[in-house]
Amino acid sequence: QVQLVESGGGLVQAGGSLRLSCAASGSLFSPNLMGWYRQAPGKQRELVATITNGDNTNYADSVKGRFTISRDNAKNTVYLQMNSLKPEDTGVYYCRMNRVMRYDYWGQGTQVTISS
Repeated sequence: QVQLVESGGGLVQAGGSLRLSCAASGSLFSPNLMGWYRQAPGKQRELVATITNGDNTNYADSVKGRFTISRDNAKNTVYLQMNSLKPEDTGVYYCRMNRVMRYDYWGQGTQVTISS
C-alpha cells in the first residue's frame, strides 16, 4: 500500500519561509498530477498548487508569486516552497498524487502555522 509522507510544516512568523516535502513510500506509476491543498479551521479544503508530469503548474491566486511547486519524478516526491508567508496561509497542508484511472493518494496532512 502506497503512503504519502509529508514533512516540513511548522510555526513561523509572518514574512518567513517554509518548504514542504511529500514522498511516496512504495512503488507507483509516475503520477500525472502532484499537488498541495490546504484546509484552514472552519473552511473547506482548497487547492494551493498543482504540477503535471509535463511540469505545467497551477496556483491559487492567493499564493501566486510567493509559493513554488516542484517535483522529482525519480523520487516520486513533490515540494512546495513557501515564501513571504502570511497568517492567512495557516492551515493543514495535504499533498496529493494522482494518476488518471489508476490511483488518487492523499497525505495525512502537515500543520503550517503563521504568527503575525
